[in-house]
Formats: sequence, C-alpha cells, structure tokens
Amino acid sequence: MPELPEVEVVRRGLAATLVGRRVDAVVVRERRLRWPLAADFATRLEGLRIKAVERRSKYLLLRMDGEGGLTLLVHLGMTGSLVVHPSPAPAQRKHDHVDLLLDGEDGSRVLRYHDPRRFGSMHLFSGEDHRQPLLSALGPEPLTDVLTGDWLFERTRRRTGSVKQALMDNALVVGIGNIYANEALFRAGIHPDRAANRISRVRYGRLVKEVRAVLTEAIAAGGSTLRDFVDARGHVGYFQLDYFVYGRAGEACRRCGGVLKLTRHGGRATVYCSHCQR
Repeated sequence: MPELPEVEVVRRGLAATLVGRRVDAVVVRERRLRWPLAADFATRLEGLRIKAVERRSKYLLLRMDGEGGLTLLVHLGMTGSLVVHPSPAPAQRKHDHVDLLLDGEDGSRVLRYHDPRRFGSMHLFSGEDHRQPLLSALGPEPLTDVLTGDWLFERTRRRTGSVKQALMDNALVVGIGNIYANEALFRAGIHPDRAANRISRVRYGRLVKEVRAVLTEAIAAGGSTLRDFVDARGHVGYFQLDYFVYGRAGEACRRCGGVLKLTRHGGRATVYCSHCQR
C-alpha cells in the first residue's frame, strides 16, 4: 500500500499538471471501488476547475472552484494509481476505472485512476475537512511542527502496546506506514517491541527526528516501488534501494553486521537488529 511519501510524490506531480484545468467530462467504467462511487459523481465534477491538489495523511484532495467548496478525496488503496496522460488516451488496461478529461491552456489531459484490486476509493464532499468522516479522527502530520517528541511522549503514557503499533496509529500521527516505521525505529535505535509508555521523552525526540528524515529522503527518491506504485507520470520510486531493515530479514545489519530478525506487530512484518535497537 502506498504510504505517505508515495502519496506526497503523486500529489506533487498532480499539482504541477492539474491546477487550473477544467473537468470537461468524467468517464466511469467501474463504480465498485472499496466504496461504490456516488451516482452523481460525474455530474458534480463536470465544469469545475481544479484550484489545488493537497494531501492529508495518505489521502489526496483535489480542491475544486465554484460555490460549495467541492473536494475530490482519493485513497489509492493497495494497488491504485493516478496518472496524467496526454489526450486523447483511450483506456487500454482492464482496471482503468475512472477518467477525468481535463482542458487547459496547453492542451487537454486525462487523469486516469487505475486499481486492479479496487481497494482504493473516491469521494466527493463539501465543507470543512474535519466534517468528512475519513479525515475527522486523524492525528498530526509528521512533517509539520505539530509533531514533536513531547507530543508523542505525552500521548503514549497509557499505551502498553509496542511503539511500532503506536507509530502506525493514524489517530496519534498520520501516514507512517509499515515500511517507514521499520526504518525510523532502526535509525532511532529503538526496539520495535518496546512498550510505547516505556520510552523516554528524549528518545521520542530522536524518533521524531528520524521519522522526518526517513520520510523526507523517501519523497526525494520518488517513494518506494515494491510492486505497483508509480507516480503521476507513471515512473517508479527508488527509496527501496536505501532500506536499512525493511524486507531484509536474515541479512546482515548495515551498521553492526549482525543478522536482522523478523517479528510481527498487528500482522505486519517487522525487521530489526537486536544489537542496534534497544
């Protein structure tokens, strides 16, 4: 599943191409995504211009002009992609489910949603974000000043579960999926099994620093492509070449040379070094 860096890479690519374009038409080939598309999905979008492309956690938000402040909210699920094509671009793949046909000063474009497993979703809503159920309970963004070591320390005093599970709780902090939780905990020297309420304020400060570093580096590398992820131009990411631990169980630790171990938290694979992480 695309995590925060991958979604941010897509957002930046879309923003550079889509802002200012008018939605001339919407083609829906398959409504049955994770939640079925609304019956009026196409008619509500047609004729509006995209004024901004934003991100909240792992959600993309295409802000439209016009009265009512309509927003198109997109989650890519496990295998979804949003790619901009020159127009005309006839659908060629079985799972090209939704097209937005866009007009602009430099010619027309097609924004295509492709999703083989259909675990992604597309929603339209008006008004403030916190009134949208999918966004209402989200914690702070990890790349903003709201997230600090003090924030995590204060909000984990009653958490007896692992720090790895806490780090992946979107109500505590958003967007840190399995890959980047593995990498940040390794860099911070924190064992993923350690109880969240048994980590000091100082160590949480270091963890926040490493979370930001990992996410920033991943965005710069175009995200991670392990199977399906591509950016808004259809290009893959390369951060997987720089992993310290994720996907490397049984291999040598790049710091101490010891053998990396594998465990699971909430059914998700966790790779760690028992020497470097305490």
